[in-house]
Amino acid sequence: MPLDNDGNCTLTELISSLLDRIPNLLSFKSKWSSIRVKLADLNTHLSDISASSSTTNQLSLDLLLSLRETLHDAASVAARCEGPDLSEGKLKTQSDVDSITARLDRHAKDAEVLIRSGLLNEIVTVSSKKEAALRNLVIRLQIGEPESKNSAIDSLLELVQGDDKNVMISVAQGVVPVLVRLLDSCSLSVKEKVVAVISRISSVESSKHVLIAEGLSLLNHLLRVLESGSGFGKEKACVALQALSLCKENARAIGCRGGISSLLEICQAGTPGSQAFAAGVLRNLASFGEIKENFVEENAVFVLVSLGSSGTVPARENAIGCLASLASRDEDMMMLIVREGGVKCLKSFWDSVSDAKSLEVGVVLLKNLALCPIVRDVVISEGFIPRLVRVLSCGVLGVRIAAAEAVSSLAFSSKSRKEIGESGCIGALIGMLDGKAMEEKEAASKALSTLLVCTSNRKIFKKSDKGVLSLVQLLDPKITKFDKRYTVSALELLVTSKKCRKQVVAAGACLHLQKLVEMDVEGAKKLAENLARSKIWGVFARP
Repeated sequence: MPLDNDGNCTLTELISSLLDRIPNLLSFKSKWSSIRVKLADLNTHLSDISASSSTTNQLSLDLLLSLRETLHDAASVAARCEGPDLSEGKLKTQSDVDSITARLDRHAKDAEVLIRSGLLNEIVTVSSKKEAALRNLVIRLQIGEPESKNSAIDSLLELVQGDDKNVMISVAQGVVPVLVRLLDSCSLSVKEKVVAVISRISSVESSKHVLIAEGLSLLNHLLRVLESGSGFGKEKACVALQALSLCKENARAIGCRGGISSLLEICQAGTPGSQAFAAGVLRNLASFGEIKENFVEENAVFVLVSLGSSGTVPARENAIGCLASLASRDEDMMMLIVREGGVKCLKSFWDSVSDAKSLEVGVVLLKNLALCPIVRDVVISEGFIPRLVRVLSCGVLGVRIAAAEAVSSLAFSSKSRKEIGESGCIGALIGMLDGKAMEEKEAASKALSTLLVCTSNRKIFKKSDKGVLSLVQLLDPKITKFDKRYTVSALELLVTSKKCRKQVVAAGACLHLQKLVEMDVEGAKKLAENLARSKIWGVFARP
């Protein structure tokens, strides 16, 4: 390391000279005493640097050059403190002494970072030029002047954009805690660049846990950007918060620290991109029941309905998804959503979305609203039954399940059951009985057990060649994690028909029912007795 002279004297000589002069200084003795301690620490660091094998590392060269400049300035200020009279005034001299203290402190910390990184001794191996470049950037973010750190964050932002591998390398190099510490001291413009890097990291699934581990420190910085940042900064903060708000503790902290209010303001007046991301954060928060009260206090439903009616497609999807979570098992919230125009908002969203996956949040909202007796008539009057029928056969599992569950809730009266049956949904529900997912089979069974109460719907069901067989197969005790009550109930309604009774017996229901009676499945005993009374089957004895 070039600790030798540059035409004047070595760094160690400059430090030794200052250490010798400090005891004789007459002004600001306590401050110079503190400087003396820092100089001693720097002397130790210089010894470590000089002992390293690297002689060309630019980071250490920059540090030594900056340190030399500070030492020369320190010598100049010390000379002014040797006598009782301060030629440039007490306040000016005190300010200069404080500046020297701060600069030496920064140099000492920078030296510690360099030494601790292993870069000087080349003990950290790198597998590629990118890895080496990213490692240097992580170090540059921790040392030097603010201008240098600003340049480093620009370079880092450029490297991580569009390349997940670079994100993962930088995270492995420890960039996340470095970025969080940088948020404590940088200017607003640099802070927003740091937030942009953090938002990029949050988009890589394997790196999210590192951000979550930073906890409240990172959250508080992001929330401050939400409150006072630029449009760019707010959008990037929302992106990062989408990842962080999946954690219950973080979600609670966001709700308690005024985050919902800031997010709603962005939903109302932010850029199209920031509106979508802000609604995404709110959607995550709404999934935690204890935070719902914060939404009510902030009049969130009005804002979400407005955004769900007129925002971009991603913003509308997130707003509807948030409303769906808020409505879950909360009749008061369901009524509030309806009063604020939520049903018309949902109808508009439903009719404007062509992608079935994007429609899932809308179907879930409908399913949740349909659980409220007062809301059901409103939903039916707005024409949602034919809309449900169309999605029961779509290619998205979650949509089909939610639609079937909505059918179960809307089939609450003889009139609605008949209307739903005539709309053509029974065939789709029979098809769902043969789906791969147990949740799909169960949702279809439950819907059918409600619809088949209606005589005309049973007539429609009987026209299917596979309906009875599909239901009976679900009685098999070997099929676990499946609520058989609905299947039993549907079959109980069907066996009032002689033709269906024969089909049920022929499909092997009797053997399954023996086991289900032993398992005390609700309705199994009654169904078994009905079949036993028929003249077709006399093997299964009446208990």
